[in-house]
Amino acid sequence: MILCCGEALIDMIAEPTVSGEKGFVPHSGGAIFNTAVALGRLGIQVGLLSGLSTDMFGEQLIAALQISHVATTHVIRTDRPTTLAFVQLNHGHATYSFVDENSAGRMLRPDDMPDQLPGVSALYLGGISLACEPCADAYAALLDRHGSDRAVIIDPNIRPGFIKDQTRYRTRLNRMIAQAEIIKVSDEDLDWIIPGPECHAEKIPLLLRAGPAVVIVTRGSDGATGYLTDGTEVSVPVQKVDVVDTVGAGDTFNAGVLAALDQGGHLNKSALRTLSAGNLRAALELGVKVAAVTVSRAGANPPWKQEL
Repeated sequence: MILCCGEALIDMIAEPTVSGEKGFVPHSGGAIFNTAVALGRLGIQVGLLSGLSTDMFGEQLIAALQISHVATTHVIRTDRPTTLAFVQLNHGHATYSFVDENSAGRMLRPDDMPDQLPGVSALYLGGISLACEPCADAYAALLDRHGSDRAVIIDPNIRPGFIKDQTRYRTRLNRMIAQAEIIKVSDEDLDWIIPGPECHAEKIPLLLRAGPAVVIVTRGSDGATGYLTDGTEVSVPVQKVDVVDTVGAGDTFNAGVLAALDQGGHLNKSALRTLSAGNLRAALELGVKVAAVTVSRAGANPPWKQEL
């Protein structure tokens, strides 16, 4: 089972009301939540490790996980509130305003992390959960405890506005990157992780030397490129569709990549260290295929396997 570790929240998306004024409609979301749901819909055995509230929004998130066949065994329930992300869409692109103080997800601590993870073969981490404390330290502790014998995939999805102490964040993230087999970044993430005037072709080897076996860089409408430690480079274009909005696109892309690797028997430490260019290409192609479906409809609504 792939265990997705990180935030689950409610996207409050502005929609017109009967009076003509804009209201906010609650949609289940969060980067890690979206990837877990997408994996479940693709028929992959997946679970979520996150802090969820017992409030009405927490119940909504639990129901959404169960509908998409995501195991909730490792969900940690408390009476703290659910994180709310108020979303404004401008020509299909989302900007967010978060209400996250003392939330069920944010307040997780290292002691809350499980001592045993039976049946878990891979850990997927990332999103704002790696920036917001104390939960960021909790997920780092989880990785320290369970990452040595499981495939580790990280998408930092860096949002500078959430980073209160840049030195602490960089130190924690760099330690986690060193423990990972796959790092997926946007081109903006790459420039943040490795600042400086060097071009991306010079920064990729630096990131690979930090520990990962595979680096995947997404470039929006320009597609995605995967890099291996032997210098192999594989690029795939996006699938052209009419874009409704981009909410959840990257999260669904990640699910497609992980699903292809899992189905091919490659989602383990040894296999990822010897991954072929062909298997990497197949994973990227499924990633862009499922992401294309998500951006063609409103919200983070990943496709079911039968839709492909």
